[in-house]
Amino acid sequence: MKILSASRMKQADLECIQSGTPAATLMENAGKQVASEVRKILGEVFNKKIIVLTGPGNNGGDGLVAARYLDGWEAKVHLFLLGKRSENDSNLKLVNQSRILVYKNLDELDRLLRDADIVIDALFGTGSNRPIEGIYKEALGKVTEAKQKNYSFKIIALDLPSGLNADNGYCDPSCLNTDYTITLGYPKIGLFTGRGPEKAGKVIVSDIGIPDYMVRDVKLELLTGKWAKNALPGRPLNANKGTFGKVLTVAGSINYIGAAYLACSGAMRAGAGLVTLAIPVSLQAILACKLNEVTYLPLSESVKGFISEDSSLEVLPALNNYDVLLIGCGLGQQDTTAAFIRSVLFGKKPAMPIVIDADALNVLAKSNEWWQKLMMDAILTPHPGEMSRLTGLKVEEIQSNRIDTAMLFAQKWGKTVVLKGAYTVIASADGRCRVSPFANPGMASAGTGDVLAGIIAGLAAQGLDNFDAACLGVWLHGQAGEIVKSELGDTGMLAGDLIPVVPKAIKKLKES
Repeated sequence: MKILSASRMKQADLECIQSGTPAATLMENAGKQVASEVRKILGEVFNKKIIVLTGPGNNGGDGLVAARYLDGWEAKVHLFLLGKRSENDSNLKLVNQSRILVYKNLDELDRLLRDADIVIDALFGTGSNRPIEGIYKEALGKVTEAKQKNYSFKIIALDLPSGLNADNGYCDPSCLNTDYTITLGYPKIGLFTGRGPEKAGKVIVSDIGIPDYMVRDVKLELLTGKWAKNALPGRPLNANKGTFGKVLTVAGSINYIGAAYLACSGAMRAGAGLVTLAIPVSLQAILACKLNEVTYLPLSESVKGFISEDSSLEVLPALNNYDVLLIGCGLGQQDTTAAFIRSVLFGKKPAMPIVIDADALNVLAKSNEWWQKLMMDAILTPHPGEMSRLTGLKVEEIQSNRIDTAMLFAQKWGKTVVLKGAYTVIASADGRCRVSPFANPGMASAGTGDVLAGIIAGLAAQGLDNFDAACLGVWLHGQAGEIVKSELGDTGMLAGDLIPVVPKAIKKLKES
């Protein structure tokens, strides 16, 4: 599914109208879809108190249509008309002919908020491009204040939370913290970058009738279950372990033994046929007690628990027997280990997918123009702190513009970049970019990145190209997190909880 800028969405609307779909039909579709999603969120709208804040433009018009449908389903709808609308506005006329209670000032809003079930923000949507002032600021302030009093209503934004920039996620001080954003036609860039993830809540995309061919030129996409299902590698009945590829994982040190376990487990659970763990020799016995299914390549040590530089002479020849290299998880940053990492990454080796994570990324960050020494396409999986070290940008700069940052450096470096976090961004060297639909606070715990790196390596071993392996890995990782969240909640979720759920996520995807 494409992700659009405000101008590209406006262009798609115009093209759809010019092709024969009236603007009134698009607005009717939008309002009906919003009302339907509200009904799904509540379970039932009968007798529920719903407050709709409408503005003067198309977003307000969509809100009028949604209010009318909710009224038809016997909700108690209170509509605040905050802005002038034409006397010939057909949707306003229909609202005035209904049972909807219409208010043209805010005198009653405080009282109504006390026992409201839903508040719909239909003030501006993508039309917000200047500071919010006057009655609009006052209305949003009253909603925020009521929410701070622990009133139980849910806030739903129509298309975008008012005050959130559709292109860069910049946020007006009046912008609401919404529980859901029902975005229309296609999701907007600002929902996934800047303060968008914080403000938008759960993003729901509603189809309003714009054909996909009208946006086929757009390279930025939202990952969907439909795409992920089609991307799953096949599992032929006559397979052997070689069919599903072999992963060499170079991971672990005395302080980060668990990282090796998590990375190898992720690769195995993603379906790799064979995973070998290259690890400091003194740690092998510890891991062997927990990782029964992997094979081992014990490596010499500089000091106990850390790989020596000379171990590259063991790893580089071994790569001829593998399909994918995963390197970095929990290796540590000892000088000799860093030298080992450089020797492996910059040394002569077969053309193969390489997944670079954690400490291997930190070593790259200290190597001048490392991308010219690592000639082949590799998959880099940085969190914002690691991306900061790789780029020299501040974390705040990266987080304020995640999509453009990932795309810029993926092309500069000639690598696939997985910028982790809420709505993980996956960018390719050729300019393609996909965004994960998942934002799960339960995943913000130690080790989840190791699991993701392993999953991506396991998928690359099965023949997916680097970009698709990274995208599908992010999808499965996020879906596994959602499954665990549904069972345990989002507090206390551990990286290890994801591992047995990855096959369940794959099974669920195949059966969808």
